[in-house]
Formats: sequence, structure tokens, C-alpha cells
Amino acid sequence: MPVPPYPLRGPRRAISWTAAAALSAALLVTGPATTSAVGADASGAAVSAAADTSVRTNQLGYLPDGPKRATVVTASATPLAWQLKNAAGAVVASGTATVRGTDAASREATQLADFSSYSGTGNGFTLVADGRSSHPFAIDAGLYKALRSDAMSFFYQQRSGIAVEASLAGAAYARPAGHLGVAPNRGDTSVPCQAGACDYSRDVRGGWYDAGDQGKYVVNGGISTWLMVNAYERAGRAGTAASLGDSTLRIPERGNGVPDVLDEARWELDFLMRMQVPAGKPLAGTAFHKIHDAAWTALPTRPEQDAQQRELHRPSTAATLNLAATAAQCARVYAPYDAAFAARCLDAARRAWTAARANPALIAPDSDGTGGGAYGDATVSDEFYWAGAELYATTGEAAYRDAVTGSSWHTAANAFPGAGFGWADTAALGRLTLATVPTGLSASDTARIRASVTTAADGYLSLMAGQGYAVPLPSTTYVWGSNSLVANNAVVMAVAGDLTGQQRYRAGAVETLDYLLGRNTLDLSYVTGYGTRSSQNQHHRFWAHQADTSLPHPPAGSLAGGPNAGLQDPVAEQQLPGCAPAACYIDDIGSYSTNEVAVNWNAPLVWLASYAAGPSTGGGGGGDPVPGAGCAVTYRVDSTWSSGFTATVTVRNTSTTAVDGWTLGWTYGGDQRVTSAWGATVGQSGTTVTAKDAGWNRAVAPGGTVSFGLQAAVTGANAAPTAFTLNAGACG
Repeated sequence: MPVPPYPLRGPRRAISWTAAAALSAALLVTGPATTSAVGADASGAAVSAAADTSVRTNQLGYLPDGPKRATVVTASATPLAWQLKNAAGAVVASGTATVRGTDAASREATQLADFSSYSGTGNGFTLVADGRSSHPFAIDAGLYKALRSDAMSFFYQQRSGIAVEASLAGAAYARPAGHLGVAPNRGDTSVPCQAGACDYSRDVRGGWYDAGDQGKYVVNGGISTWLMVNAYERAGRAGTAASLGDSTLRIPERGNGVPDVLDEARWELDFLMRMQVPAGKPLAGTAFHKIHDAAWTALPTRPEQDAQQRELHRPSTAATLNLAATAAQCARVYAPYDAAFAARCLDAARRAWTAARANPALIAPDSDGTGGGAYGDATVSDEFYWAGAELYATTGEAAYRDAVTGSSWHTAANAFPGAGFGWADTAALGRLTLATVPTGLSASDTARIRASVTTAADGYLSLMAGQGYAVPLPSTTYVWGSNSLVANNAVVMAVAGDLTGQQRYRAGAVETLDYLLGRNTLDLSYVTGYGTRSSQNQHHRFWAHQADTSLPHPPAGSLAGGPNAGLQDPVAEQQLPGCAPAACYIDDIGSYSTNEVAVNWNAPLVWLASYAAGPSTGGGGGGDPVPGAGCAVTYRVDSTWSSGFTATVTVRNTSTTAVDGWTLGWTYGGDQRVTSAWGATVGQSGTTVTAKDAGWNRAVAPGGTVSFGLQAAVTGANAAPTAFTLNAGACG
């Protein structure tokens, strides 16, 4: 499938919304079109539309071992001298910038100042060039830990069907539960269909409000859930799962023995499964596309004060496959913590897959945009590929493998769109899963899939290298939700770094955060509460201080949609004509096409913040590794059924010497019998098992990992082995 024809599939929604237009007219903020942001300082007070400084940095700061670059806007063709000063004003590093010429997306002449070699840490650094000083910033290894927490808190505060507690979110953000049928709400506990969609009602409470409105959409919830759970799955491989473990987030479920990020994702997963058409009804197993008010909700409206009728919209194949994909991922990742819930997820995934195969052309139309976003998607072959990949990675079953390998997306060169993957373009998610989760695909096929990830990442690095602001986005694709595309492309670079160990990919992923946090043409952090100048008036029904001063600004960690050259709302149309693509943004509550928040925009921010907050190298599987003198092993059961199971085994080289060729051994305590394996050659004699490298994965660098999977039969207890040997030496 070609790159989506923006803006047709790029926008999150197409809105005809007179209430917003009327409000926008009262909220217009004047300012020059070429410097179009109206931001706020750390206190929330309005700041000038023009950038404060020509020296643009990540206003939060930089990692000590990461890239440290700034963009200097200048008409000078002569390389400028720069100085890095500490909080006391002392010069701690200096150098000469590199002339970059005119940046196409911003139309600004730029130079690049690179101070990556500086290894000091602290707060209050500034970069000075051409007589101008940047905003202050930190250099700190723990820089992104707070952002990880705040970006996750966004989802708790977007929950439907539960009170948001002051003790967890702060007094300004506390509110009663919305849409539980308490007057004036009509509730989500018994929601009828639109006329002609069905003749019954469904309990579809829970889940996340999608964005600034109070609708709930399966296709957008699907990709958001996948990114959040994938962040945990990736952290497990990297040995940093504890950072997303139990009692790490501000949510009600903390302390229940389940990683908090999975608790949060489960709030949406439960809703997604409630959206599945029940057995005995027409289109059983499919998923309703969305649920929202019959007409657009007025702004502002607190969730518990919404008195409109809620409606289910007819099922779609795209929604059904989103359910299949995320529920299959759930079955794999949640199994160690709640086997019953994982089994329920797998059952829902299987039923959704079967229903989608039987109903492959239930297309959600672009015209269904009254009261909520349409999320129309006429091409669902990519969703079939993604769902098939997740089911295969979880079950190892041949039917799903055949669906994956038989899909045109399996070998397509454009599975990773140049503009970035998104809710309507999900083939990349299938590729990322197949590249990182051990499966029974051949070694050559797996290598090809992994190479496609690095090829895409190389393309994004090339884009960054040719720009003045190092953004992994073509200058022609600043569209609705452009910041999410930027973040999604950074996820691909990060995965490429995990697969190869090459630091240039990690550098690209981390440097992408610079753009989101202030190193951009607007000199503005798009993340509320992060940076000297940050977005404060994102479009939202409750976080609506600009419309009603009794209501709060969006909480810290909320990512604005970002520049949109389409100018698809009244505020943007009036205030931003002629804007450079990267400057088509205004921090106004009425500018829903540039300044709304959304779950699928904050989800990749969660992924990236979690990635940047952890160490740059590492490995391991999903649970607590078994330590040894030179290696650590994680043995994780991924899925179980009455007569068997699948498992992933991950070995980390904890020594200072590279391993070149490996054989792992262990002994089962029951009647487990390995029947197949992938990523290794596995043999068994009695209860003793040996797994030998597959050739392509024989080398394991110090600190590196290697993983393989297996399927086994079992009739009795299925206790995990507790001792391993690596090349005949004790490993645990």
C-alpha cells in the first residue's frame, strides 16, 4: 500500500463542528503567520507568538551519553562560535557550528551546534551563539523519568467510567466518574446502536476517552494499547521492566502485583473486548467501530456532566482486527500475571480473527463524522497482517503463520511509511512484532524482517541529517497529528538499535525528543509542563482553562498534535495562512487540527520516554532473570492450553567476553516435551533439554542477549526450570 494520501487518511477526524467554530472566533490570538505558536511559560501565563531565542534546544535537557545538539537560526553564512555555560555562567565547552542552509520545513536558515562530547551533568546549562542564549536546560541521566510517569498519567486521567482521584492526579484534575449512567449522564452501561446498526444495547463502559472529545474508538484505542504494552514488552527484552513494574505509576491499581503499565492498558483492553459483538447476534465476533455522543459535545463539558445520548456505530473489519491484534498481544504479555485474563484475551482474539476473515469488507466510512471522528479506513490488508502476526507470535500456530507469510505486506517495501505508521497504517506493527518476538519463521525470513526495520530507520536518520531541526518527518507531511508520526518513527529507530546494538539508531530516537521538547522553529515544547515555553491550551473538554478559568490546563505530560499544514479548523485558517509547514501550529483551544491531545499521540511519547529513561544497552526476557557468573536466563511461558504451551527463553551475556556459538541446557521437573522450536535447534533426552544457536544468532556481545522460542506438550505440572548451563558452564 502506498503512503497514505494526506490529508485524507492523515487527520484523526473530519469535524463539522459549529460549537467549536463559535468558540474559536472568541479565542483568536493574533500573531505573525511565520512564527505562529502562542505558547505559555512554566507558570501557564501566555507568551509571545514569536520565538524567545534563535538558539533552539531541548528545553528539558539532554542525556549525558546521548546526542546534544542545538539549532541556531541565523542568516550568517559563516560558521558561528558557540559556548556551553553552566548555571554559574562559566564556559564549560565551546566550538564552532556547522552551516546547514535553509531548512525546508521551517524555511529558516540554520546552523548546527553539536556539544555531544561534553560529559558533565547538572541543571541550568545554556548554549550561547551569535550573542543569543538558549533557554536553560539540564544534562542528567534521569532526565526522562518524570516524563515517563506524567505521559502515563495522561491515560489514567483520560479514563472513562472511574473517578479520577486527587491523591493520584492532583486536586485540579480530580473529577467524578463519567458515563456510568449517573444523571445527567445517560451512561455507557447500556448503549444502543445507531439506527440500522443493531437492535440491542451493550455495556461498553470503561476505556479511555480518545482525545479532547469523549468518544471511544476501537481503531485508535488499538494502536495506543499496542504501543503501551509493547513498551513493556520491549523493556523486558532490555532488562528494564522494573521501571514499568508494580507501584511505579500514579494509578489506583498500584500494589496489586501486576506491572502498572499493564494495569493501565487493561483498562482499555477490557473496553475493547466489551465492543465485540456477542455470540448469537448478527456479525458475532466483530467489533463495533466506535461509541460517542449523538452530536458533538459542547466545549467545555466535564465528562460526568455530558447529558447526550451515546450511540454504538456499526462494526468494521478494521476495528475487529484491532481487537484481534491487541487481544493476542495481551494473551502473550499478561500470561505471567493473570492467566485467566490472558486466556480471555486469546479467546477474544481468535473469535475476532475468524469474524474478520468471514467479513473482510465491513468498511468504516469517512462520512460517519457526526458527534465523533469517522476514523474511516478503506484498506484493511495491513490490519490483517498485523493481527495475524500477533496471533502467530502468541500461539505459534500454522494457520496464523500462513496468513502472515501469505500477506503481500510480509515482503512489501513500504510497510514502514515514510511519513510514519499510524492507526490507519498498521503493517509496521506486525513487522516490529515479528522482528522482536521469537517465532517459528525461518532464520532467513526473520533476518529479512529485521533488515526492513533497520532500512526504515536508516531512512529516518537520513531525513534528520538533511534538516535544520533533525526531525524524522518529510517536510511535505506535517499533517494532523504530525507529532505522533514523529514519535512513531523514533520508535522504529529505537527498535533498530535494539536489534543491531548500533548507537546511531538510539541517538536518532533520543534526538527526536529534542524536537518535541522545544528544538523546533516555534521554540516551543509541545509537551505540557516540560520546558520554559510549553503548550498549555490543548483542545480538550475538561482541561479547558482557556475557555473556563475554573477548569485546569492540560496536565503535565500531554502531547499536542503539532503542526498541520492543512489548516483544518477555523482558528488555524484565520491565524496561520502562509505558514511554513513546521510552523502551522497555534496553542489555542479552538485549534483542534493542530492542538488537540489524543491517546495515539501520547502512547508513542510513553514508549519513547520509557526508552530514554532506561539504560542504552541491556537484555533479558520478561521476568526475573536467573543470575550466573557469566550469563542470565529468563524462561517465560507465553501461552498455555490444556495439553501444551509456548515459551520464550532469553540469554544475556553478563560477562566481559563475547560468546561465539552457544548451547543452553536445562532440565524439566515434569513431563514437558518440546515439540518444535524457532531461533534455535532444540533437542531433548528424557527431561534434559539442549538448545543450540541457529547460526545467524551465534554471536552474543558482552551485555547482549539472544532469544528463541519453543512449543511443548505437557499433561501435568508445568514448573519452569530453575537451573541452566551455557556451553557446559553453570548459568543459574
